[in-house]
Amino acid sequence: MSQNLHNYRRNYEKGELSKTSVDPNPLQQFRTWFNDVKESETVDEVNAMTLTTLGLDGFPKGRVVLLKKYDEYGFYFYTNYLSEKGKSIMQNEKVSLSFFWPSLERQIIIKGIAKKTSKKDSENYFSSRPFGSKLGAIVSSQSEVIKNREVLEKKLSLLELEYAEKEIEKPENWGGFLVAPISMEFWQGRPNRLHDRIRYTLKEYDWLIERLSP
Repeated sequence: MSQNLHNYRRNYEKGELSKTSVDPNPLQQFRTWFNDVKESETVDEVNAMTLTTLGLDGFPKGRVVLLKKYDEYGFYFYTNYLSEKGKSIMQNEKVSLSFFWPSLERQIIIKGIAKKTSKKDSENYFSSRPFGSKLGAIVSSQSEVIKNREVLEKKLSLLELEYAEKEIEKPENWGGFLVAPISMEFWQGRPNRLHDRIRYTLKEYDWLIERLSP
């Protein structure tokens, strides 16, 4: 089966980006762009990002996860440490994060090193989750093969009764990862495919800022 997609194209003309206009710190530049998208109210989940890891089978794999916090140290997300992505990160801490916000014709690609966050950080975030999401973290043996959906629903029903009147504690195999960036590339769509690409690369304690050819 073949389908020609040659005519799927558009012209990009909603912004521009230059070395002189960006913030010296890429995390501050990220904050600016993130807030721009949030305030535009044109993206359903502005914090959705693609996390790419090198799997245990040697293949790279990308999947969409949700950014839950960012600060001067990097980017935080939370997961089951025994999941496919959790095991992959524990074997190879080099990961990539990418954000694509088509309504503003912007993309950010981040290379970084992923480390587990502290137990306290993981507990603080877990306690903020809704009741159902807390139970979901217990119900799902993430990435494991299951017979059918009824397996999950039956286990959830039992846990709803068990925890109806008691606190749900964070599972030991669940928690956060902090991705500390070593490279961040900001992409702004421009006409004629001559897009603006500004890359920050960490050099000891300073960021080298370079323009890349599109």
